[in-house]
Amino acid sequence: MPDFDILLQQILNGLVLGSVYALVALGYTMVYGILQLINFAHGEVLMVGAMVGVTVISALGGAGLPGPALLLLAIGAAIPACIALSLFIERVAYRPLRHAPKLAPLITAIGVSIVIQTLAMIVWKPNPIVFPDLLPTDPVRIGGAVLAPKQLLILGVSALMMAGLMLLVNRTRLGRAMRATAENPRIAGLMGVNANRVIAATFAIGAALAAVAGVLVAMNYNIAQFSMGFIPGLKAFTAAVLGGIGNLAGAVVGGLLLGLIESLGAGYIGDITGGFLGSHYQDIFAFVVLIAVLVLRPSGIMGERVADRA
Repeated sequence: MPDFDILLQQILNGLVLGSVYALVALGYTMVYGILQLINFAHGEVLMVGAMVGVTVISALGGAGLPGPALLLLAIGAAIPACIALSLFIERVAYRPLRHAPKLAPLITAIGVSIVIQTLAMIVWKPNPIVFPDLLPTDPVRIGGAVLAPKQLLILGVSALMMAGLMLLVNRTRLGRAMRATAENPRIAGLMGVNANRVIAATFAIGAALAAVAGVLVAMNYNIAQFSMGFIPGLKAFTAAVLGGIGNLAGAVVGGLLLGLIESLGAGYIGDITGGFLGSHYQDIFAFVVLIAVLVLRPSGIMGERVADRA
């Protein structure tokens, strides 16, 4: 494979990976934009979406439905399940601590993450569940690189959802209310904005994005398990910090950039080090980036723009 084709392949792989990070990072950044809260349970919402999706596929596998229909049904079941879970978390765990010191909701978020993961282990058992191939497996050639149809689907769905979110935040009444609440909740309340409804809507939208991301991740790797949300959630948080947490466009840029860094780092630095820092160690690159950003530019690449906090 020529050097340019290898580079193109790594870039495409990085975009696929980064688009998933971006979807999850948007959930982090929306919640932070309004509540100044890092919702560390968000990765577990992704996991629940994947587990609900694979459960639906397993239940309907003998019905003779085509693969794409099963995938749509899996996503259709995962989204309301994750929204209900996220709204429950917000109402029970976060709302009572809304005016508490910052450390209290942070510790609560970590605790909620552990609780959800443990409950998922009890419900779905510790063993990984195989996520079957629902799409054709014949690779699609793009220049000198190849992508599986499921990877193309990940890119397309992620792009549509990110564009839809930007339109919602910037062009709709709910989006204006979200931006107003993010800028000044008290004044927004005086203007008739119901802060509790806006915050609930923010959690619901973030959960829907995470649900889709969870099904896409399980589909991409053909596996789902109770602990699968921790690392993607942590990396998505890294992506949000990298782009500028609280900034929607920054979350997208941070996610894509982090995916590219991981893919190129695993491919090229792995070759330089004789495989010592190859694909099995690609998590290193994400957290090196997180440390570097926090030390050198805590506000992220694009900074935190109040107008986009939603």
